[in-house]
Amino acid sequence: MRLYTTDLKEDFIKSNIPILEKRIRHIFFEGGRDIPMNNIQRESTLREGLIGLLETSHIAKSKGIWKFYDQKQQELDILNVSSLGSMITDQIIGLKDFIGNNDLSYDEQIGSIGGGNHFVEIQKVSEILDNQTANAWGIKKNQVVVMIHAGSVSIGQHSGMSFKQLVKGIYPKDIKSPDNDIYLLPYSEKYLNEYNMFWSILSNAANFAFANRLFLGLMVYKALYDIKGEFDFKLLYDSPHNLVWKEQIDGKTIFLHRKGACPSRGMSQMTGTNFEYYGEPVFIPGSMGASSFILAGLGNRESLFSSSHGAGRSLSRGKAKKASDELFREFINRFKVITPIDPNKPDIKSRPDILKKWEDELKSEAPYSYKEITPIIKTHVDNGLAKVVARVEPILTIKG
Repeated sequence: MRLYTTDLKEDFIKSNIPILEKRIRHIFFEGGRDIPMNNIQRESTLREGLIGLLETSHIAKSKGIWKFYDQKQQELDILNVSSLGSMITDQIIGLKDFIGNNDLSYDEQIGSIGGGNHFVEIQKVSEILDNQTANAWGIKKNQVVVMIHAGSVSIGQHSGMSFKQLVKGIYPKDIKSPDNDIYLLPYSEKYLNEYNMFWSILSNAANFAFANRLFLGLMVYKALYDIKGEFDFKLLYDSPHNLVWKEQIDGKTIFLHRKGACPSRGMSQMTGTNFEYYGEPVFIPGSMGASSFILAGLGNRESLFSSSHGAGRSLSRGKAKKASDELFREFINRFKVITPIDPNKPDIKSRPDILKKWEDELKSEAPYSYKEITPIIKTHVDNGLAKVVARVEPILTIKG
């Protein structure tokens, strides 16, 4: 998750929806990303995350999206990213083809939102619940913010498959596969090589995800800049979830896997960062078209210093696709959703097969597919996991 604050207002976004939709669809889905990179940049990013990207950013020389990559600003922004957006590793596992050669070239992955519940959303701050923290974080009522939920896309999928094969290979071939098809990695001297490869595989994917969210942010900035010109676009925070952390808790080294959860560290855990007086920013998104929340972590030991990543589904994707057309029409008429497919284009209107696929994808992520977010937030507050700073509402949502 990544969140930017701006000095824009809702009226500006809504009054420019037609041209903004056209710009967004071009930049995100119609070949307008314009993110040239070479093998040095891709390799540095996979090895060192945002630090590697920063150190090699000069190579592109302001071509394409790099026009909006301000090195001095990025040096400041990286301090507002969990672990500086960098899981340092000396290996890159199985991604030689992706790295490419020394020529500046384009790939299909960087700048991708991904599928499922991933999104980029232009939102407005509808309610401030902690004025002191909101003021410190530059959050103001009625301002426009940009929330990004995206990960490592097919790079992560590749990494997951690589890890599975790596670990599976240390077990006897005739052993029965686990019911969940997850093989455990022993943490021992005997399997130190596999252990080191695991961290490299994980780091490659996480580092790519940090860079991916950064570029998605620049792509939104580019779309708005084309209409508005320069405006304030400040990174509040970027933090991963569905990741493994090696941490010290109660004097012991542990491996903490936050699946469906994100870090929610309090002031003492954030000492030495820009958030040592307020706690770690936590973003809990609602379903598409619903409110999301900005919170500050309280460092709850019982929750392993974690918060929920979201509300969770109430309907499986399969069942959600079977929801009534009337329910879907009510949703799609109330909320602005921009997807790779424009259902209003004449050539698309004549293709019921494409429209059906488009509807099914949106139905699977519509608000009625998810639990209500407000009780989830109340649970966090009641149990001292995090305090609510602000509530935000969507103006438009971009889905991959």
